[in-house]
Amino acid sequence: MQNLIRPTVGRNVVVVGTQWGDEGKGKIVDWLTDHARGVVRFQGGHNAGHTLVINGRKTALQLIPSGVMREGVACYIGNGVVVDPAHLLAEIERIEALGVDVRSRLFLSESCPLILPFHVEIDRAREARRESSGSGKIGTTGKGIGPAYEDKVARRALRVQDLKHPQRFEARLRELLELRNAELTGVLGGKALTLQPILDDALRAAEQLRPLMADVGYRLFNAHRDGANLLFEGAQGTLLDIDHGTYPYVTSSNCVAGNAAAGSGLGPGLLHYILGITKAYTTRVGGGPFPTELPIDAPGTVGHHLSTVGQERGTVTGRARRCGWLDAAALKRSIIINGISGLCITKLDVLDGLPEIKVCTGYKLDGREIDILPLDADEIAECVPVYETLPGWSESTAGLTNWEQLPANARRYLERMQALIGAPIDMVSTGPDRVHTILLRHPFRA
Repeated sequence: MQNLIRPTVGRNVVVVGTQWGDEGKGKIVDWLTDHARGVVRFQGGHNAGHTLVINGRKTALQLIPSGVMREGVACYIGNGVVVDPAHLLAEIERIEALGVDVRSRLFLSESCPLILPFHVEIDRAREARRESSGSGKIGTTGKGIGPAYEDKVARRALRVQDLKHPQRFEARLRELLELRNAELTGVLGGKALTLQPILDDALRAAEQLRPLMADVGYRLFNAHRDGANLLFEGAQGTLLDIDHGTYPYVTSSNCVAGNAAAGSGLGPGLLHYILGITKAYTTRVGGGPFPTELPIDAPGTVGHHLSTVGQERGTVTGRARRCGWLDAAALKRSIIINGISGLCITKLDVLDGLPEIKVCTGYKLDGREIDILPLDADEIAECVPVYETLPGWSESTAGLTNWEQLPANARRYLERMQALIGAPIDMVSTGPDRVHTILLRHPFRA
């Protein structure tokens, strides 16, 4: 019998965040895309944001894979992504306005669940209710992501493929809207939405989305079989994973490397290298425990330095990110969950000028010493970090592209980080532009 998968030179790399998101994945995906023929987004929605800086020009992406900024690279939105049709089309138009060809090389899985207006209204109303009740906001982006994933799991979601069948779409939309309006009006105290505007907007979007619809999993298999290198781009970060993160202060999808297979339709045996993106310190947006958090408002403090020098504001929401020292104990859990092959350390240059740098090596909790992040969010909130202090450096690392150019103390910091978390550092990012990168081991050649 002929082997289904022929020998190939193609290699597939998965890029995931190892912290609470915002690690700088977009830049690294863009950099690696120079060696790939396809980039795949496999989870999340337009609640994610990737900021690219190319030749000094900043571009923010939310749903379209970062590979779109590389000419001739195919971009795939896998079945694990929830899609707001209006946002996707607006993002396409915005990128096209930059002179970039998008539609001829963007492929949208027909199995993607749709985000519709009532998902957004429910998302926002729930968050407002949490805040008013005093139970504490989770910190969602209010984009309708969670409610859309709920409908998927409940097996009532409208999917991209339903847009090809207007009558079927209308019937299912009517049924789902009735259910969601009941929650909006009866539980959340909001106003009911009407069918016709939602239906009209969806069917208008369908005309533009139809040429993009594809069997993404099969296309990826054929591309791999033909020798193409593929890059799988995760959104958010491991500690926001719905199963493995600091629940309930998490996102609504699986952010870990294993979901690259389930969220794209390509088998896990064809994922060859897992690259974990790790900021040289730690940030978090939204609610939830953060053991190494530092105050960011007082000028002259380390937290203020990280926040301002690092320009720590969310790509999607513009919210100020919470900032703190690197948490090696949290990273250990991410290394295990993802099966990390190697790390890329980003924003090293933000630490320039600090006289000393601390690294959390573990915690004290209820009189015990532990060396890995607990699974329970309430326990995490009680963790007292145990720090190791390392000397900082006064020299600039910004824009360096060679390991030997780094200040000695910067190299020592990275080497100590590597020893603490048990994974090799294969890349270091020293600035926002794609060329500000130190390469030690190439993921597509490792």
